[in-house]
Amino acid sequence: MVASIKSAGKLSESSIRSQDDLEKVVEQEQPKKKWRWRVDTSDAPKEIFNRTLYLSILVFGVLGSARGYDEGNISGTLAQVSFKKTFGLSDPHKSKDEVANLKSNIAAMVQLGSIGGSLLAMYTVDRLGRIRALQQVCIIWIIAAIIQITSKNVGQLYAGRLIEGFAIGQTTTIGPLYTAEVAPPQIRGMCGCIFAGAVYFGIMMGYFANYGTALHMSNTSQVQWIAPTSIKIVLAGLIFIGSFLLCVESPRWLVKVGKVELAAQNLSKTRHLPPDHPYIVGEVADINESIAIEQEAISGSGVFDKIREILTVKSVRYRFFAVATMSQLLGQWSGANAVTIYSPELMGFAGYKGVERLKMTAVLGVVKFISAYASAFFIIDFLGRRKALYTGITLQMISILFFAIFVTVVPNATEDVPLPLTASEDRAAKAALASLYLSGVGWTMGFNSIQYLLGSEIFPLRIRSFAQSAIMVLHFANQYGNSKALPKMLLSMHKFGAFYFFVGIMAISLFWAWFFVPEVAGRSLESMEDIFSLPWYMIGRKGAELCPDHSEVSKIHVNSSGHGNAYDGKLDYDEKTSVHHDEGNSLMVKDSNEKDLEKEVKK
Repeated sequence: MVASIKSAGKLSESSIRSQDDLEKVVEQEQPKKKWRWRVDTSDAPKEIFNRTLYLSILVFGVLGSARGYDEGNISGTLAQVSFKKTFGLSDPHKSKDEVANLKSNIAAMVQLGSIGGSLLAMYTVDRLGRIRALQQVCIIWIIAAIIQITSKNVGQLYAGRLIEGFAIGQTTTIGPLYTAEVAPPQIRGMCGCIFAGAVYFGIMMGYFANYGTALHMSNTSQVQWIAPTSIKIVLAGLIFIGSFLLCVESPRWLVKVGKVELAAQNLSKTRHLPPDHPYIVGEVADINESIAIEQEAISGSGVFDKIREILTVKSVRYRFFAVATMSQLLGQWSGANAVTIYSPELMGFAGYKGVERLKMTAVLGVVKFISAYASAFFIIDFLGRRKALYTGITLQMISILFFAIFVTVVPNATEDVPLPLTASEDRAAKAALASLYLSGVGWTMGFNSIQYLLGSEIFPLRIRSFAQSAIMVLHFANQYGNSKALPKMLLSMHKFGAFYFFVGIMAISLFWAWFFVPEVAGRSLESMEDIFSLPWYMIGRKGAELCPDHSEVSKIHVNSSGHGNAYDGKLDYDEKTSVHHDEGNSLMVKDSNEKDLEKEVKK
C-alpha cells in the first residue's frame, strides 16, 4: 500500500519538502549493511542452494564457451601458416589492404551470422522453451563446424562461419536468460557470470589449441588448423547431452505459457523444497502477479506489441536504451574485443615473434579466464553491479592508455619488420604486455560481467527474451563493426590512434555507469519495476536506496535452528519502506505490508 510519510513513523507529511528529505526517510528505515566477503543467504532456506540448481546453470553457463572458443580459435588460426596458404592470406599478389580486408571478413563472419542468430532467438527461446532452444543451437553449431573443417576455399569457410554465427547469436540470449530466471536472487549475479566466464574458458581453450598445433604440427599440414576447429563439435555434443540429463525447464517460462502447476514442480526441483512450501508459493505468486500486471498494462503479444512497449513505456524505454543498449555500445567499442581477436598481432607490438605470439596470447586467455570467474564468485554479488563496473572500466582504461603511450613512444615496435629494441624499450615492451593482461582483468570485472547479466535481469518477463535478443543484435552488430574496423583503424589512425580512441570511450563509460546504471544485486526479477518507475535522473544514482525489494520471496525471513534441515517453525514477513513514483510525477513512501504476517512451516 502507499503510505504517507507520517505513517512511516519518521517524519511528518509536512516536513517533506525536497528529494533530500525523502532520502532521509529511506536512510532512517534502511540500516546500512556490513561489508562481507560472502553472499548473505541468512534470509533464504539453505535447501535452495543445491546440486540440481548448480548443474542446470552449469550446462547453460558453459554455452558461453561457444562464442569464446570461436574468438580464441580464429585469432590464432588467422596466424597459422597452413591456414594462410589455404585461404590466400599469404598471397604475395595481395596488397596490405586486401589482406586486412580478407582477414577481417573471415574473423567477422561469425559476428555477422550472430546478428541473425539473435533475431532468431526472439522466436526460438519463447516458442520452444529454454531447453529445446539450447538443443537446436547445439545441432546448428555441429553442422557449422563440419562445414568449416571440410572447407577447400574461402567461400565455404565463409558459409560455415556464417552458420555458426546463427548458433552463437542465440547462445547470448538463451544462456543469460535461463540462469537469471532459475537462480535465487542472492546468487543471480554469480550464476549469470558463469556464462560470461565460460566465454573466456572457450577463449583460453582456443588459444591453447592453436598454440599446441603450431608447436607440434607441421606448417604444411591442414590438420594444424582443422584439429582446433573440430573441438567445436565436442563442446556442442557435451552441452547437448547435458541438456537432457541435467537441466530443468525455466519455471518462469512455464508460467508465461500457462503451465503453472508444472512451473511449481520445476521450481520445487531447483529449490529442493516441497511445492507447498511458503518460499515456493511466494515465488510462484510473484511471477504470476508480475505477468498479470504486464498483461494489464499492454495488450497483445505480437512482435509489434513488444516493440511498442519498448518505445512507449517510459520505464522499459529507459531500460532498453539508457542501460542495456549503452552497455553494448560502450562495451564493444572499449577495445576489449580488439585485444581478444587480434591479440597475436598486439603481442608482436610488445616484441614477441612467431609461435611466441601464440604462447603469450594463450597466457592472456588464462588471465581472462581466471579473472572472469574470480569476478563471478567474489565481486559481482559482493561489490554489486555498479562498483564492479566502475572498478573494471577504470582498470581497463588505465591499462589501454599505458599501451597507447607505449606504441606512441616506441613506434618501431609496431613495424612489419621491427628494429631491435633497446634495453629500456624492451622493459617498456614487457610492461606493455602486462598492461594488455590487466586490461583483460578490467574487462572481465566490468563490462563483461554486466553486458549479458543486466539485459537478462532488468526487463519484464513479458518481453524479457525479446528485449535480450534485440540487445544481442546490437551486441553483435557492434562487434562485427569493431572487428571489421580495427585492422583499418590500425592503418589509418596509426597504431596508437585506435587505442586513444578506446580510452576516450571508457572515459565516457565511467560517467554513464555512475549516472544511469542502477544497483540490482540481490533483488528478485519481479521487483525491478519499482526502481525503473522512479524519475530517470534518480534511477541510476538512488534507485536501490529508494526502492528496496518488495517481492513476496524477499519478505520471507527464515530463522534457522542451525541443525540439519530443521527450522524454528516460522517464516517472518519483514516490513520495508520504499519510494513510489505515481502518475502525477510525485514521490511517496511505499509500505510493503498492510499487516505483520507469519506462516507455519510444516516439518
